[in-house]
Amino acid sequence: MTPRILIQTADFDAAAEVAAMTRDRRDIGAVVTFTGLCRDEGGRLAALELEHYPGMAEEEIARMVARAAARWPLDAVTVIHRVGKIAPGAQIVLVIAASSHRAAAFAGAEFLMDYLKTSAPFWKKEHPIDGPATEWVAARDEDDRALEKWRA
Repeated sequence: MTPRILIQTADFDAAAEVAAMTRDRRDIGAVVTFTGLCRDEGGRLAALELEHYPGMAEEEIARMVARAAARWPLDAVTVIHRVGKIAPGAQIVLVIAASSHRAAAFAGAEFLMDYLKTSAPFWKKEHPIDGPATEWVAARDEDDRALEKWRA
C-alpha cells in the first residue's frame, strides 16, 4: 500500500478522493472518511492559521500511516491536511482509510485522526474577530487522552 499524503493550501474534494482511491479496486469492502472543519469557537474566531515544517510533516504522517497499516489490514489510506489561514466552516483535514472490512477501516481512520490532532507537526494560531492573532494553540487534554487508548 502506498498512502496518498498531501499538505496543501488548496481545498479538497472528499468524494473525488474516495472515487480515485476505489477506482478499479475490488478488494476494498469498506471506506471510512473523516473531514475536519474549522470551527468559529462560538463566533469569536475569524480564521485559524496552520503551519508545518515541509518534508518533516509528510514523513511523520507517513510513519503513522505505516503504524496504522501494521496494526490493521488497510488497503489504502489518504491524508490531506491544509495549511495557511482557514476560515470557519472550511475544511481542514481529510482522512480516508479503506480495508476489506469495516472494523479495520474505522479503527485506522480514528487512529490517524487522533494522531493528527495531537502529535502531527502542525502549529495552529487563532485569529480572533476582535483583535490580533493569539498565541499558538496547544493540544487539549481530551485529545491527548484519545491518543492514549492506542498505546494499550
